[in-house]
Amino acid sequence: MAAVSGLVRRPLREVSGLLKRRFHWTAPAALQVTVRDAINQGMDEELERDEKVFLLGEEVAQYDGAYKVSRGLWKKYGDKRIIDTPISEMGFAGIAVGAAMAGLRPICEFMTFNFSMQAIDQVINSAAKTYYMSGGLQPVPIVFRGPNGASAGVAAQHSQCFAAWYGHCPGLKVVSPWNSEDAKGLIKSAIRDNNPVVVLENELMYGVPFEFPPEAQSKDFLIPIGKAKIERQGKKTKIYRHPSILVKFNLEVTVINMRTIRPMDMETIEASVMKTNHLVTVEGGWPQFGVGAEICARIMEGPAFNFLDAPAVRVTGADVPMPYAKILEDNSIPQVKDIIFAIKKTLNI
Repeated sequence: MAAVSGLVRRPLREVSGLLKRRFHWTAPAALQVTVRDAINQGMDEELERDEKVFLLGEEVAQYDGAYKVSRGLWKKYGDKRIIDTPISEMGFAGIAVGAAMAGLRPICEFMTFNFSMQAIDQVINSAAKTYYMSGGLQPVPIVFRGPNGASAGVAAQHSQCFAAWYGHCPGLKVVSPWNSEDAKGLIKSAIRDNNPVVVLENELMYGVPFEFPPEAQSKDFLIPIGKAKIERQGKKTKIYRHPSILVKFNLEVTVINMRTIRPMDMETIEASVMKTNHLVTVEGGWPQFGVGAEICARIMEGPAFNFLDAPAVRVTGADVPMPYAKILEDNSIPQVKDIIFAIKKTLNI
């Protein structure tokens, strides 16, 4: 009480000055959005924007999706635009491709891309080749999306990375988002694209929250397909490809988030190699004919080759079907120690 009465006796300016010094202002916390919710937000905005867009796949409607990526969309848009399908990938992928040829914009979800092999004839022979075979008269604006690559404890038949598989095929565009910003911007660009686009998501990243910048919160936010992003500048180069690997160490490296597998942004990679004189590629798939092998081949064939101070090094998954046992699984996919070892090897330290 004495303290209060003392303040009352002082001039108003002195009192207000004392009160101001008691408050500490901090910047507002950045919005955190999970990868799952970012994909959901992107699809929701495109479904709202264009009535030709619809989603079909196993359990995408009433169950909200096997991984809850389509949560709430069925209640908002109904049975005609959010469609549950039988367990028949060849069948519903064919329906989706036909709908795209008829002028709609389907989003075809595979519960996992391992199941897309059941429908690979529709993806490659029907979707990817039709625009070319029709002389440019018949576009196929379709999105094939779902979780890709290694998960946890699901063994050989549910753990393959299809980046190299689909990246090999002309007529397709292939994107691989890492964080929430990538996920929303790339799914929206894929839906608006007039070509078939394969969106390779990562199951282990669905529930991971990332800072969501203000521009990504806009309904007009798009990430251009075919453009990589430099996540971190440094003196040495590493290509960051597989979206489930996080690296923390003290070496100064340039980290490039590829974002798109096909078409590949070689200009960004070459410019970085010319600056840093080293290259390490990282991916979760098998080594033979992989994405890293393609990057290394293009560097060897292009102008950046003469800037290398050491051979390029690849970090990949092990050349075996994915084991079920956890200790074997951990040794079959790239770990942080593998990346550090590769960087030290190329730097000769």
